[in-house]
Amino acid sequence: MTPGNELLFLALGGSGEIGMNVNLYGCQGKWVMVDCGITFADPAYPGIDLILPDLSFIEERADDLLGIVLTHGHEDHIGALPYLAADLGVPLYATPFTAGLIRGKLEEEGVSDQVKLHVIDREHGQFHLGPFGFEYVPLAHSIPEGNALLIETPHGRIFHTGDWKLDEEPLLGTPSTAAELEAIGDKGILALVCDSTNVFNEDASGSEAAVREGLDAVISEATGRVLVTTFASNAARLATLGEVARDTGRRICVAGRSLDRILRVAKSVGYLRDFPEPIDFDAAMALPPREVMIVATGGQGEARAALGRIAFDQHPLKLDEGDLVVFSSKQIPGNEIAIGRIQNALAAKNIRMITDRQAHVHVSGHPGRPELALMYKWIRPEIILPVHGERRHMAEQARFAEELGVPKSIVQENGTLVRLAPNGPAAIGNERAGRLVVDGDVILPADGATINERRRIAAYGQISVAVALDKAGRVKDSAVRLQGIPVEEDKDDFIAEACDAAEDAAGKGTADEDKLREAIRLAVRRKAVEWTGKKPVVDVMILRV
Repeated sequence: MTPGNELLFLALGGSGEIGMNVNLYGCQGKWVMVDCGITFADPAYPGIDLILPDLSFIEERADDLLGIVLTHGHEDHIGALPYLAADLGVPLYATPFTAGLIRGKLEEEGVSDQVKLHVIDREHGQFHLGPFGFEYVPLAHSIPEGNALLIETPHGRIFHTGDWKLDEEPLLGTPSTAAELEAIGDKGILALVCDSTNVFNEDASGSEAAVREGLDAVISEATGRVLVTTFASNAARLATLGEVARDTGRRICVAGRSLDRILRVAKSVGYLRDFPEPIDFDAAMALPPREVMIVATGGQGEARAALGRIAFDQHPLKLDEGDLVVFSSKQIPGNEIAIGRIQNALAAKNIRMITDRQAHVHVSGHPGRPELALMYKWIRPEIILPVHGERRHMAEQARFAEELGVPKSIVQENGTLVRLAPNGPAAIGNERAGRLVVDGDVILPADGATINERRRIAAYGQISVAVALDKAGRVKDSAVRLQGIPVEEDKDDFIAEACDAAEDAAGKGTADEDKLREAIRLAVRRKAVEWTGKKPVVDVMILRV
């Protein structure tokens, strides 16, 4: 698909899901990409931590891709770049803080010399790529330099929000004012491509300044050590926690590599300069508990993050009875079990816990309905195109925008090719949009043979069968090994019967080795079904002796 004299939109991630944002705009034979993020795996992907977007659509058209423009530095917007950007072979464009995070990722992956990264000035963030003009428009979010993009095209202007909220008292950065956003709307906006995450929230997301008050109240009452866990990338919350540490007379200790990285990059570009100098782990443990506040990663239940290791006594930092853990973040759907596991371990030590359900210790970085309503009023688009949400979020935003007077809407999903102009919006086709997984050092299809085999083994177990045959095809010996087969108390008896079944099948003889192997496989699997009711993966090896 090569765009003609038209304006096209195609999401390869982030539409129909929250995370892994990848959006393409096409015009006059060229494409530009906005964001290139990851999402995190769930139990459906055993052994996998990271999931990437399948960019095969644009990889096949890489000669027509002009560049990748990044709205901000969250993982679901930049996290795939170290794995995919070098293969695309196009330059990246980002504001200084986001560029700093990207540069670190590229260096860690060893591809920094293969990817051109353009740093766009915060004050005059304008540049052109072919038929597209870009202008960064600062908006409040939970990370420095959250930006919308005003995209100029021959067919009209796009206002692509990225992640955003309204905050009258932001701790980091200076977001655009209502007057500035109204002035953008005065130019005429063809389409508003907008964050849908919190569309069901009747209230506005709230100000970071209010979180400081809530944390002050909670932590000032604590008599022991306090650990606060939050998203590492929430630099605004880090600024808040620095102030809370001062307010409550505590020294701050930072636990987590990603927190160290965010602090380093933020300070390098002018943010968090007033953040208190952190103390090391030994100093934190030596001080009286009432004088320490630990800021740690792991609030989503990540087993290898700092909080999980602390909870299970696998970290130099320790918590004891009477200490307090504050979860200053929202529980992401799907992480309930992992978070509960850590909270149960803390509870077993009589450690107090406070979440956003008990106190005002978190605000979202995404817009609720009142904020969306104001954005529609200021920008006044002809079309609303919801992104960054599950299907229910995007459909609800389309309905909400229409109720408030936005003339046209379209609800798309990953792979839906949308013509925005002329005569748009209209879905005009479907293109490939899938998932890849990072498995060790290898990138694989998320639903390819390897992961599907791993799912089957995880669900049903695995049996290895070896049968030795002489030159005449007579059975000389057999062996069976089990993994994950539920025969613990009668394992030897089951193995004996499985060997008998394998030898009986082999003894019937056939010159076709593939047919012989299949007969043995089926015989052993039938025996497993008879014993367990499950159909395990059975691998057969035939040895000629």
